Amino acid sequence: MAILAFLKLKPNARPRAVGGHPWVFANEVEALLPAEHDGEVVECKDRTGRFIGTGIYNSKSQIVWRRLSRDRVALDAGYLRAAIERALQRRDVTISPAAGGSPPSGRLIWSESDDLPGLVVDRFGDVLVVQIQTLAMEKRGALISDALAEIVRPSEIIFRNDAPIRRLEGLPLEVHTRSGDPWAPRWTRIDGFDYWLDLQGGQKTGFYLDQRAQHLAIEKYCSGARVLDAFCNQGAFALHAARAGAAEVLGLDSAEDAIAAARKNAEANRVTPVFAVENVFDWFNDAARNLEPPWDVIILDPPPFAKSKSALEGALRGYKEINLRALQRLAPGGVLATYTCSHHMQDAELRRVLSEAATDAKRKLRVLEWCHQPADHPVLVTMPESEYLRGYIVRAE
Repeated sequence: MAILAFLKLKPNARPRAVGGHPWVFANEVEALLPAEHDGEVVECKDRTGRFIGTGIYNSKSQIVWRRLSRDRVALDAGYLRAAIERALQRRDVTISPAAGGSPPSGRLIWSESDDLPGLVVDRFGDVLVVQIQTLAMEKRGALISDALAEIVRPSEIIFRNDAPIRRLEGLPLEVHTRSGDPWAPRWTRIDGFDYWLDLQGGQKTGFYLDQRAQHLAIEKYCSGARVLDAFCNQGAFALHAARAGAAEVLGLDSAEDAIAAARKNAEANRVTPVFAVENVFDWFNDAARNLEPPWDVIILDPPPFAKSKSALEGALRGYKEINLRALQRLAPGGVLATYTCSHHMQDAELRRVLSEAATDAKRKLRVLEWCHQPADHPVLVTMPESEYLRGYIVRAE
């Protein structure tokens, strides 16, 4: 293997990469490399010159180096293929569908957690949705496409390279398919429900696969209950609550397109939740709520209020407010399922928010379930950023 250029950590820096974190920031190195190395593989050494890994480099990014391996490796077709195969093996993924069926939906590749920094791959039946978020993976997009096509054998690969985070790597925003043909929205079956998914133009990769386990978990609390699904998006929680025998289900979301999709999904699956376009905060604060009966189950699954570390304090106030309002509208003995999807908000912050909301609402909360992102979104112990979805299901007295 050819001798690679290398970064060297500053003598007075205490970078997390020495302790196993896969990132190095620009202010942690003695000097940046020339732009000719952007998107290529370089080594990183600690302040004593000790080799700590091979990674991808981009001088345009605040994160200048992302570890691929603690060994010396090349980011070529062989590496990509082997890393993809390992990711599938970790998930015990069956590539070939059962006779007459489609492969199950789920996340196949989760960036640094699968030694492929900046690459995310979700599967919806026999279609793959790919997000590329780093320059090095972008430069190898054709190799990635070929490897996925050969190993997984999907009917189509949709590249959703439109996430704003790409701008931090100096990358343009665009969407295309492997075939070059547009992918029209269609019905996709997930956990017993048919969803009308726009994988080429919808949010993220088309559906929030990270909440699938929670959609199923909430069912056990919904039989005969009045259920409120706040921030309902495409209505998955509401559909599962209705299937479980809820007496009444209301889904709220401020996005008109999300509510239209939720109604379409409910009609196709012959369940009868009611959906409304509402700002959830305003809806809870409306005095008319005081005239309505309380809810037996409330689900709070908001978008990430804390999109950056600097926004955390404001986000904590928002999370407390929405949990307080929910607890005030929850029946005695009712169940609150509350989630956060920001890695900036750790479990301690979420528990503190929930505790403060319970105190203000004069409610006693007992934990029924601790909630977390599923195993197909694996967490690296040395990378807190890989853990982002957490929540609680509690009973309020």
